Amino acid sequence: MNQAAGLKNLFSAAPVQREEPPVIHQAANLRPIVQRRRITRTIAVAGGKGGVGKTTVAVNLAMTMAMAGRDVMLLDADMGVANIDVQLGLSPTRHVGHMLEGQCTLQDLIIPAQHGLKVIPGGSGIRRLAKMGNGEHAAVIRSFDDLIQPPEFLIVDTAAGVADNVAMFAAAADDVLIVVCDELASLTDAYALIKILAHDFGVRRFHIVANMVRQAGDAKKLYEKMARVCGRFLDVALDYMGMVPHDEWLRQAIRRQGAVVDLWPSSRSAVGFKQLAGAVDTWGEPAYPDLGRIAFFSGQSLPAAGW
Repeated sequence: MNQAAGLKNLFSAAPVQREEPPVIHQAANLRPIVQRRRITRTIAVAGGKGGVGKTTVAVNLAMTMAMAGRDVMLLDADMGVANIDVQLGLSPTRHVGHMLEGQCTLQDLIIPAQHGLKVIPGGSGIRRLAKMGNGEHAAVIRSFDDLIQPPEFLIVDTAAGVADNVAMFAAAADDVLIVVCDELASLTDAYALIKILAHDFGVRRFHIVANMVRQAGDAKKLYEKMARVCGRFLDVALDYMGMVPHDEWLRQAIRRQGAVVDLWPSSRSAVGFKQLAGAVDTWGEPAYPDLGRIAFFSGQSLPAAGW
């Protein structure tokens, strides 16, 4: 049996009696006695498979936090096929490629969106961006050290798949939010991404959100499948972050080029995004892997405890 077939069987199998969702041992994940508290908290939104609603989650999470008065920046890291600007009805004149070519700074790329949200576009339909190497991805990550006024939160919308650029942007964040939906390919691809981030980058903690589900029970089952397989094969901790229900108002918001939390704040999906945003404040301190890893805002430090 090949690995792909084995994963499909594991995700399709009934739960084993002894299996329980992994419990987060936060203290084990924190760096011992390291006084490095960042001013900005970076959250990477990833999913492995395309079509799971990753960008929609990133946009609405960022917008919800901005509407709550938080200072939030949203980076479209899906270089070459970026579409956050389209979802929010923005018209950027420059993109990350211009910064890499020395034509502007990262500060120059920031576009104001609704409710004070700041957006950094990745550029769409540009072959040069789609073919960026690891050195250029690292340069984008390091450029955030030069921001004049770093935000309170940076939300990073990564590309689909498990390529190096996805892993680099996700591993450079303080937290990784994995978006899954009720498709076998979504679960297997999410597992593949978690495995890469754990084995190659030392990421040990992941937040899981179920998107486009009908009810809470379905969302919890998706999480339990992920937890069962990851708990069996990987040394990682998974957090269940809840669900975003299937909602026609969300589809309408995408067509209207806006965030559903802004256009229809009482809709079922908007409520789900608000609950997700509220949960961010309960995550506690991020777990820092090795000191040598490339990270967003790596130059920031505060000696005092807390944020």
